[in-house]
Amino acid sequence: MMPVSGSVARNSYTLAEILSQPEVWRSCSRGLAEDAAFRSMRSRARLRRPWLFIGCGSSFYLAETAAACWTLLTGSPASALPASELLLFPQLAQLDDRDLQAVVISRSGKTSEAVRAADLLARKYKVATLGITCAPESDLAKACELTIALPEADEKSMVMTRSFSSMFLLLLQLALEAADAQFFPSALDLVSAAVTSVIRTWNDRVESFVLKHSFADYIYLAQGPFYPVAREAALKITEMSCSYAQTYHTLEFRHGPKSIVAPQTCITFFLSGSAMQAESEVLLEMKELGGTIITICNRANESVRQSSDLLFELDANVPEALLVAPFIVPAQLLGYHTGVKKGFNPDEPKNLSRVVILD
Repeated sequence: MMPVSGSVARNSYTLAEILSQPEVWRSCSRGLAEDAAFRSMRSRARLRRPWLFIGCGSSFYLAETAAACWTLLTGSPASALPASELLLFPQLAQLDDRDLQAVVISRSGKTSEAVRAADLLARKYKVATLGITCAPESDLAKACELTIALPEADEKSMVMTRSFSSMFLLLLQLALEAADAQFFPSALDLVSAAVTSVIRTWNDRVESFVLKHSFADYIYLAQGPFYPVAREAALKITEMSCSYAQTYHTLEFRHGPKSIVAPQTCITFFLSGSAMQAESEVLLEMKELGGTIITICNRANESVRQSSDLLFELDANVPEALLVAPFIVPAQLLGYHTGVKKGFNPDEPKNLSRVVILD
């Protein structure tokens, strides 16, 4: 592949879309106030019932994140499956529960497996379906009972960035409705303002870091609702830079995988506030083993600061669930700048298409 010139990199759709996220979050939230499907789902969300979140690729990691936050915030059971798993092994989803609410996620609304999953749920199993997409007039919208669309979050580039974070925040808002929490609008304003104040500095720091380092392996570690975010982060570095990446639960990394740690191993930690002590102990251990450490957290303690080669702190006074969206941003930037350094065009990743449509 031909190297990407500096002018092309600066004019990249992908980079512009990553940097646009705080304003897009605000715009999407304003639009939901007038959305009839969202208003309908607000009342449904308050019913205690099991939820099933479904997607493919980034949308599946979004589904996992949404399911984790739903359970943590509401106490109701929630799970996530890839659309392919639902189609091939539907018994895993326990679809006989008539109270089940299914959420099918597809940025384009055209992903064949997602549309087929929605159709299977509605027609064969009579399960209530909600579509989450960026395309209002799509096959997914036609297959689902209700659909909430965020067209302003869609991307011109191939890789999901702002659509991932924006659709997550939509589902988080529904979860908070179910939990009867009223703080979302003010908390979203705080998060958006915090990210706006740092995102261009973050971009410059990531670009500088990437230019100074070359890595053989990329590892992403997290726990709880941040674990699916780590999976999405690994996908970003793979998609945009054709790099090999692995994801583990933070404390599980001790149990064998740490044998890979070396200076050429880039280890990104997503540190939660609720489990900071245990997670940071692993971080310190991996630093002692020689790993190069990137840390993404809300607030770091002094030992984490000293052991991090690159540290991103948001310092926002918001509930932890709101941190999921901003925490993915540095990982998106790492994928982008690593791809540019390696001569790839992140707007058009190798071997990928924007939508997977099957015959």
